[in-house]
Amino acid sequence: MNKIPDRKEIPEEMTWDIAALYAVPEDWEKDFAAISPLLDKFMSFKGRLAESAAVLREAVEANDAMERLAEKVYAYAHLRTDEDTGNSKNRSREDRARTLFAEISGKTAWFDPEIMAIPQAKMEELLAAPELEFYKRSLEELLRARPHTLSEKEERILGLSSDVMENAAKTFSILNNADLRFPKIPDDNGKKVELTHGNYIKFLESPEREVRKKAFAAMYDTYGKLRNTFATTLDGTVKKHVLSAKLRNYPSALNAALFHDNIPEKVYLELIQAVHDKLPALHKYMKLRAEVLKLDKLDMYDIFAPLVPECRLELNWDEARETVKKALEPMGEEYCCNLNKAFEQRWVDVLENRGKRSGAYSSGCYDSYPYLLLNFHGTLNDVFTLAHELGHSLHSFYSNHAQEYHYAGYEIFVAEVASTANELLLHDYLLKKTDDDNVKAYLLCHLLDELRGTIYRQTQFAEFELWMHRRSEKSVPLNADMLSKKYFELNAEYYGESMKADRRIEMEWARIPHFYYNFYVYKYATGISAAAKLSNNILSGDEQKIKDYFGFLKAGDSKDVLDIMKDAGVDLSTPEPVHAALDLFNATVGQLRELLVKRS
Repeated sequence: MNKIPDRKEIPEEMTWDIAALYAVPEDWEKDFAAISPLLDKFMSFKGRLAESAAVLREAVEANDAMERLAEKVYAYAHLRTDEDTGNSKNRSREDRARTLFAEISGKTAWFDPEIMAIPQAKMEELLAAPELEFYKRSLEELLRARPHTLSEKEERILGLSSDVMENAAKTFSILNNADLRFPKIPDDNGKKVELTHGNYIKFLESPEREVRKKAFAAMYDTYGKLRNTFATTLDGTVKKHVLSAKLRNYPSALNAALFHDNIPEKVYLELIQAVHDKLPALHKYMKLRAEVLKLDKLDMYDIFAPLVPECRLELNWDEARETVKKALEPMGEEYCCNLNKAFEQRWVDVLENRGKRSGAYSSGCYDSYPYLLLNFHGTLNDVFTLAHELGHSLHSFYSNHAQEYHYAGYEIFVAEVASTANELLLHDYLLKKTDDDNVKAYLLCHLLDELRGTIYRQTQFAEFELWMHRRSEKSVPLNADMLSKKYFELNAEYYGESMKADRRIEMEWARIPHFYYNFYVYKYATGISAAAKLSNNILSGDEQKIKDYFGFLKAGDSKDVLDIMKDAGVDLSTPEPVHAALDLFNATVGQLRELLVKRS
């Protein structure tokens, strides 16, 4: 595709059906206006929470009603914005929602401190009442945060400032998705094509090294021109995380980020150590790549280069959809029936258009479809992305149908498990359906790149993120030179002696949106490690193991995340799942070497 189409040029059947959420913007306006009366009702409980268990229950129910409608209003606003981030009407609607939520956050800041102020004996009496049986878990979780809850006045200040504190992240998003323009570069056929976030990986998968090199240079030279701006937005976001942790009396920004999920810091630190323990396997894979590509040293733009260039798998949208559906059949008839709804009801926004948010995600709310945003170009990576995001959406679908609103929203820590399990099921399906050694080698490369990208790469990001926050905690500003130097050093350590990276890779930190998410990326690595075990459980056909997996899909936030995963069959409180997943990586490198030797 030489020209990036405008939104209006995309066929309707390739877009998501946001009208199912609100048929017309006027309906959205009505719900937006209805939030204030719900807020007023909730505010009527201020100063009364300790009166009785019945009053406390009514207050929680009023809060849920307000939040449920607010989430619906925000879902519509942000989905419309992400269709075309350059559309000022869409951005204005989302900004209005954010401003309202900041106001709500300020006005409702009394709620947590008032609960914290209830004397322990009285709180125990309230929690023992039958009226609060359903809400007991969430109230106890709230009380766990007592040491980190401030006074009503202080909480109100933080609530009112929440929107302002997001300015650095919002600036990055607009700059990265709407304003940033990349040059046109020649594709494999010599045609000039505009480089975008969406087609960048496709360029890096080119068998022509010069094409890969020019795409790489164009990408990072563009970021390099704005290196100080991107450093400022990232520094601002890290400072926000550090400030919030200090104000709330957490020992560190990492501790604050993990607290909500009740994850010990050692899980994060042991992940980094476990990956360092297994770096020789990644170095072995890089060495194999260099040998096959006949290069003395790899560059970073070579890590997606096809090792079996004559076997380039590309699928159109219909083929991708049917392939993923077939691959997920081991989940059972019920799952497949619900999976079909994603296509029948148009949950999916398929194609890239100018101004559309880059990347892919699953999003929505309790009262909407679990929508999927894609930027589909027909690569094998895009097919795996479809399987991945469907995993998220079906996880949300099952959780929303199994749980009441109060407990339906599963925590981010487990969010990447269902998505990566789907990817591994797709890999198994594709590998089993072929007898062609070239195709097998191609698929093994893809599995290795998936494990590399999700465990090694995300842990590299996690280590960099930890370093940034620790520097900021020592009041050291993060400037472009410092960020680039550290990132380049870390990249060299992870990829080993077979890699001699173009210095431009030092700017990669500037294009990673997840650095604005507050210690999110490590969850990709723990998630795929869990998924490796759970996908094997599904493929075993063992009915109890599959039932346990569905228990995980339906659990929502009804238990602590580590307990939910233990019930599903994997213990993420230890590094064992990470070691096992990277042992799979190491074994796969060996299988790939054998196949490549066999065909040479």
